[in-house]
Amino acid sequence: MTANLTTAEGVLAAAARIAGLEIAGARLIRDGSNVMYRLPGGVVARIGQPNSEDTAHREVLVSEWLTGVGLPVVQVLADVPQPVVVAGRPVTWWALLPAHRPATPVELGSVLRAFHALPEPEKPNLPTHDPTANLDQRITEAPGLGHDDRTWLQHHLTQLRSQYRQLAPEKPDQVIHGDAWQGNVAVPNSGPPILLDLEMVSIGRREWDLIQIAVDHTDFARIDAEDYHSFVTAYGGYDVTTAPGYRTFADIQELRWVCFALSKADVRPDAARQVRHRIACIRGDLPRPWSWDAI
Repeated sequence: MTANLTTAEGVLAAAARIAGLEIAGARLIRDGSNVMYRLPGGVVARIGQPNSEDTAHREVLVSEWLTGVGLPVVQVLADVPQPVVVAGRPVTWWALLPAHRPATPVELGSVLRAFHALPEPEKPNLPTHDPTANLDQRITEAPGLGHDDRTWLQHHLTQLRSQYRQLAPEKPDQVIHGDAWQGNVAVPNSGPPILLDLEMVSIGRREWDLIQIAVDHTDFARIDAEDYHSFVTAYGGYDVTTAPGYRTFADIQELRWVCFALSKADVRPDAARQVRHRIACIRGDLPRPWSWDAI
């Protein structure tokens, strides 16, 4: 039977045949920007977006680089083709993590402190981080978005880009993770925390690796003052909420979360509801602290 290559399941089946891997009993782990499946034998398949082969290949190289410098990181599967590209979508293969939990603020701060101390590698060649990448397309193409909201979001994005370009950097750009939050650090029952989700590793401003937990504290009240202070201390004492451009960084991060909901709104009613709620928040219709449901 020919696999339906328009679905993640079909892409997985075709890629596994090429790689010589078994997928009977595969279980969906996550359906987000990437689709992830757990396969037999302790293998995880990660299916990227169309035309993201370069990103997937770089993820593999980043994992190998971080392993080489001694930073605990999610491990690529050896002796299989990396990535396998099916219908324009790259599939990479990873070792299943041991039983684990998300990092605490202290653990996340410690991991980021070690990560940010790394010099830029010779290989892979890391791209320059763009915090507003792909947001134009998501806003323009979002189905079901009213004209007023679409126009406001486009204008908001333009303003934030202008503000970002005008920010004077506090220090030179460096290696950053690009999507640093507690769920992207796995803490096993024994052993050190493990860094996950390497697709946005790049050269950029360290503020981006500190912003998610900061807005969880200042704008959402998901992190209380004690936990946030413990994060700052573990990181080395730098508090991004005191940075002159903090509000710009925070607003861009929150717009990214709105646009992620937009990308799911045509197939998930909960995402469509979240889009309306999140836009009302960032437009100033609802006071902080906000409450946004996970998607």
